[in-house]
Amino acid sequence: MFKPNFHYTHKIVNNLTAIAKARAVILNAPLIPKWEVSLRREALLRSAHSSTAIEGNPLTLEQVSELAAGRDIMVRRKDKKEVLNYLEALEKIPEFAERKPFKLSDLLELHKLVTRDTLENPADEGSLRNQQVAVVNRATGQIIFMPPPTDRVGALVEEFLEWFNSEEVNEIDPVLEAGLAHYELVRIHPFVDGNGRTARVMASIVLFKRAFDIKRFFALDDYYDKDRRAYYAALKTVDQDSLDLTGWLEYFTEGVAVSLKAVEDKVIGLSQDIKFLKERGQIALTDRQVKIVEMLLQNEKLTIGQVKDLFGFSRQMALKEMTKLVDLGVVRPKGRGRGAYYELV
Repeated sequence: MFKPNFHYTHKIVNNLTAIAKARAVILNAPLIPKWEVSLRREALLRSAHSSTAIEGNPLTLEQVSELAAGRDIMVRRKDKKEVLNYLEALEKIPEFAERKPFKLSDLLELHKLVTRDTLENPADEGSLRNQQVAVVNRATGQIIFMPPPTDRVGALVEEFLEWFNSEEVNEIDPVLEAGLAHYELVRIHPFVDGNGRTARVMASIVLFKRAFDIKRFFALDDYYDKDRRAYYAALKTVDQDSLDLTGWLEYFTEGVAVSLKAVEDKVIGLSQDIKFLKERGQIALTDRQVKIVEMLLQNEKLTIGQVKDLFGFSRQMALKEMTKLVDLGVVRPKGRGRGAYYELV
């Protein structure tokens, strides 16, 4: 069975402490359902964009958002398919997390989902590799990492899955388990292509399975994509003889901490000083109304003209939207004439 080799450092412990603090704030924040949907959707889109971008997909976040909304865009079919596949894989994380034990057939199904209709040889989609591969720097052609020999792949994957399904993983912090699973799959490189994307989805499956990311609010892939050199450098820190994963886990836990801190800040911004959350319970707001509240949290007051410009409304439409929020008890009007504005209740 796979036996991960690492030790706790001050950096890992500090990162895990920061993660626990941010997670507690996020889970206990008084968010209304519409905001939770908005945060979850944002994390989904950023994950799909970042994870595919790391491996060379050129689509922008805006284009990924268009695809997720079901709109067609003029890009290469392969680039479009990679993003759509990854979005589908992310949507199915709860389903994969329920599979106990998680079998080789499940891993192959996940890989096929991630790579469907994107590889040169369709037979490679959802199949363990049958040839030696290498991780190469696209710019220089230099070999960055040489995975284990092909004839060792099957046995290594089975050893990994034995550990993944064992009782002892429950004694490891879920963030560390996610980091360990991520690295080991990248190290084995069980597929001809799509190893990174599959490994990153597996890390998310771990966090959901362990009830860590139950609301699915954060996008860890975003952290990797912002500094791809650091991501690959962290993967390279692991000595291939000792397989000491301490340095990688320092990087991985820092990524989770940074990602969760961003969500924590967003959640605090959304929920601060909004009395109606406590007084009236949960109020279902439309996407437009959520944007108005977010803008009020940033600017403290908002005029009809600003609402009009924000959505491209007529003045009458903007006034109608704000009147709805007044009736809900979310905002109140202040002032008169040209000096009139709205503020949160």
